[in-house]
Amino acid sequence: MTAFQRILVATDLSAPARRAAERGAMLSRQTQAALDLLHVADLSPLDHLRQWLPGQAQDMPQRVLEAAQAQVHALADLLRQRHGVAANTHVRTGAVTNELVRIVKELQADLLVCGARGESVVRHLLLGTTAQRILRTTPCPVLVVKQSPHEGYRRVLVPVDFSDASLGTLALARRIAPGAELVLLHAFEVPFEGHLRYARVEEDILTQYRTVARQVATEKLEALRVQAGLASEECHCIVQYGDPALRTVEQEQDQDCDLIVMGKHGEGPVADLLLGSVTKHVLAESQCDVLVSV
Repeated sequence: MTAFQRILVATDLSAPARRAAERGAMLSRQTQAALDLLHVADLSPLDHLRQWLPGQAQDMPQRVLEAAQAQVHALADLLRQRHGVAANTHVRTGAVTNELVRIVKELQADLLVCGARGESVVRHLLLGTTAQRILRTTPCPVLVVKQSPHEGYRRVLVPVDFSDASLGTLALARRIAPGAELVLLHAFEVPFEGHLRYARVEEDILTQYRTVARQVATEKLEALRVQAGLASEECHCIVQYGDPALRTVEQEQDQDCDLIVMGKHGEGPVADLLLGSVTKHVLAESQCDVLVSV
């Protein structure tokens, strides 16, 4: 997988969103990718203001856009000074999600970087349909930045479910953090365990069942490592029993990871149509940055 060619940072110009811009600049310098900054201004609330104050607020949209352009340019200047990266700037108007997806396609960006808190895109990224629409429709990986960036990613957690997307997720992890140590995690649950407990199957039989499931998962994880071309010394493989979402957040802390790379969907038939429940939980509960693959 080639390095990134174009990185797009979506910013609402809030202080938390600056973290995303800084991380985008660091990745741009690391990969030699072009960097673009995008701010989308939703001017629809100004329609009410113009109705309430006729004649006094007619120039308000232009003033808002001019202020936004000045702030985006100031952010670009800051990134140039701190990271030596020249960023292209874009200010658009309209519905945030629609414009965001449109410019990703227009620029053919292969990485979208957003913050996790703030206003506009950043404030809503983890909430409900906005997150789902962005992650469903954006044709490139989305990096959600939660921490202030000080260095390149050192230790990356990659939860895998052995679906067809697992290899691509591992390749994406190497793409964004080529020098980091990878932690491969597979969390398993015993199929139909609840039914077996309801049927009062003895605990020792359930324990044997879990032991076999763990052995199978361990063999599959090792095979995936080999298939991905990862040397044993550059990654750490973990197989754990339990809910994948909870185990992922737990291992993020236990393994001191600063990035989680995962797919949108699981392989199960009940995986959410728009965004898998595991991914949504990790986006909401993790402390480190999260990169969601396409």
